[in-house]
Amino acid sequence: MTTAPELVDVLPAHKFDEARLLEWLQRGLPQIGSRLDVKQFQGGQSNPTFLLETDGGRYVLRKKPPGKTLPSAHMVEREYKVMKALADHTDVPVPNVRVLCEDESVIGTPFYVMDFLEGRIVSHSALRALDRKDRLPAHQSAIDTLAALHSVDVNTIGLGDYGRPEGYVARQVSRWSKQYLASKTDDLPAMDKLMAWLPENLPAKDEMSIAHGDYRFGNLMLAPDSPKVIAILDWELSTLGHPLADLAYYCLPYHMPSDMEGMRGLRGEDLEALGIPDEQETIARYCAKTGRDGIDDWHVFLAFSLFRLAAILQGVYKRALDGNAANANALEVGKRASVLAETGWKIACEGSRP
Repeated sequence: MTTAPELVDVLPAHKFDEARLLEWLQRGLPQIGSRLDVKQFQGGQSNPTFLLETDGGRYVLRKKPPGKTLPSAHMVEREYKVMKALADHTDVPVPNVRVLCEDESVIGTPFYVMDFLEGRIVSHSALRALDRKDRLPAHQSAIDTLAALHSVDVNTIGLGDYGRPEGYVARQVSRWSKQYLASKTDDLPAMDKLMAWLPENLPAKDEMSIAHGDYRFGNLMLAPDSPKVIAILDWELSTLGHPLADLAYYCLPYHMPSDMEGMRGLRGEDLEALGIPDEQETIARYCAKTGRDGIDDWHVFLAFSLFRLAAILQGVYKRALDGNAANANALEVGKRASVLAETGWKIACEGSRP
């Protein structure tokens, strides 16, 4: 699926004082003029995102959702900080951010404004929406962009304090184990096994870079007329972390079934017929771009990424059940969590054999 993102009228729960916003913007961004039309981007972002049409052009606003949120969640201030640092000091493609507002009295929550980009978002890594000849270059551009992100020296661009520099995988395993147990509904033996196995099999080498946290095609914008990545979007989960966790997450579709609704998987697809690289080619390109000889603990990163995604989906499943036990989609989500956990445990077992 390729899209220019779908726009809708601002949802009732997300309405805010547009006149107040315009007044604030005219001080910080005087080129916008006196016209402001607001539409909301449809989609799964947990931080509501809006298109601003103004006399001075089109802009995008991202804000925290209304209501009470977890202290560390929906930190639009962090998204602004990382994108500004990357835009000002590197060639990593990110939207150009303009202004950050931390004053909740303007529209009810903190928000930031960035330039609108014309481009294409293709959410499934099979890239069927692109011509076959463009699919390999798009994958290569995605990997080269990830390698460029991971090669940034965080201290020289002012992001040395963007997260804790060590122990990322251990902290994430602990965090998602707690989240999973808090939202557990049925017994998933594979999750129990992974929760015991992962802390005992952490990566031998701890590394640190900017980690995006959700690096996949659905969060990449391609140029309107070429298979080149022009922006990495949705920095909500970004922090300082282990770069190979991002690479493993990007490679998860190779281990997820293509015939299961909502999985966005590639397992079972004819990759050669599609014209896209296999997992080994993807890893080899990343290693060449980042100066690595290879990756020792690949099975650990994959098992961790599958465990983390299964824990996230289990939380979605539990919330759906709490809200409406008859939600048909919730049952599908629950099934996906168990498939991911079982796949992760299988990889853990196979990878740790001598």
